[in-house]
Amino acid sequence: MSKRFYKGYNEPIYTILKIDMNPDLQQLHPYPFEKLAELKVGCNPPSELPHIALSIGEPKHSTPGFITEAVIEHLHGLSHYPTTAGTLKLREAIANWLDTRFQLAGNIDAATQVLPVNGTREALFAFAQAVVDRNQPAPLIVMPNPFYQIYEGAAILAGAEPYFLNCDAANDFIPDFAAVSADIWDHCQLLYLCSPGNPTGAVIDQATLTMLIKLAQKHDFIIASDECYSEIYFDESQPPVGLLEAAIEMGNYDLNHCVVFHSLSKRSNAPGLRSGFVAGGASVLKSFLRYRTYHGCAMPPATQSASIVAWQDEKHVAVNRQFYRDKFAAVLEILSPIMNVSQPEASFYLWAETPISDSDFARRLFDEQNVTVLPGSFLARDTDNGNPGANRIRMALVAPIEECIEAAYRIKTLIEEITSPLPQGEG
Repeated sequence: MSKRFYKGYNEPIYTILKIDMNPDLQQLHPYPFEKLAELKVGCNPPSELPHIALSIGEPKHSTPGFITEAVIEHLHGLSHYPTTAGTLKLREAIANWLDTRFQLAGNIDAATQVLPVNGTREALFAFAQAVVDRNQPAPLIVMPNPFYQIYEGAAILAGAEPYFLNCDAANDFIPDFAAVSADIWDHCQLLYLCSPGNPTGAVIDQATLTMLIKLAQKHDFIIASDECYSEIYFDESQPPVGLLEAAIEMGNYDLNHCVVFHSLSKRSNAPGLRSGFVAGGASVLKSFLRYRTYHGCAMPPATQSASIVAWQDEKHVAVNRQFYRDKFAAVLEILSPIMNVSQPEASFYLWAETPISDSDFARRLFDEQNVTVLPGSFLARDTDNGNPGANRIRMALVAPIEECIEAAYRIKTLIEEITSPLPQGEG
């Protein structure tokens, strides 16, 4: 229906059309960076201090030149429509990388168990739309809390209810899966994992992954493991374990109930390439490919060619890890003595406690020191057991090491101001 507004007699000036939209859109929460922008309204940071952003998990290290050159070299492919499944050469490069990195003993079929995607963000969202059966009573999508907000939005728009599992320090920032009731697992259609975790950097161990696969087999749900930070770790002898690795180790050679999501954004410092993949059980991947064929999201040919060379090279990934090791060591040397923060098992985030509320701390840090961090409560939801992001901030150590060190000193200055006792006679 429409409504007309008149300037005068019979002089319509504009018409408002009322269009019914998907009502589930109204359930979506503001994105964390929308909340952050609101939080900073009215602030007046000191102009003499250059702004340092530690809020967004966007890698700032240079994209390796051989990846960039591969894009340029293969631009002639623009004259052809790419297929949704991607080239076999790309899927074989991905399968070979998975086989080597996660010790799959050849139990990954490039033709049926690998699907390239345009970054894991769109794939994580789309996967829920393809998986959830709305005809089943009270479908649930179980996810960690705090979490990557795409999981929640995907659940809502797929017609499922998000079910949050708090990640607290008492459990090393891993959800207490053993405390989840059988009734919840019965209604669960999809379990999102994030390991290494965003924002905590916590890694789910193999025993827990094995237990979750057995639960998925018993209660018939799918595990979607977001492993996009798996290649940023600190001990070269102990890379984070993956879901497919746990499946093969327990004898689930068909990888049933298991799907993993990987990306070149963090691993290869190529967020603008928008390249990743989904891999797992063949039957699930077959259905997801059908969904994506209708979705219309084939990877451009030049991106596929650049992705092939990226997945085939490990030297640049090892160099990238060393950059992060250096930054964590320098920043923690400054911050560890004055706040509760420690190096995570993996990822490029610090998940630090704040001496005042996380939102007040983030606002003051920007207003007084011109450093932007993300309040932890913006990444989590309130539950009966509280908000697991409260009184924490997420710092992404993605900026150059000099900026990370400068930001750490400014954070230290603010903490000292907050925690220093007032002179006698004041307050």
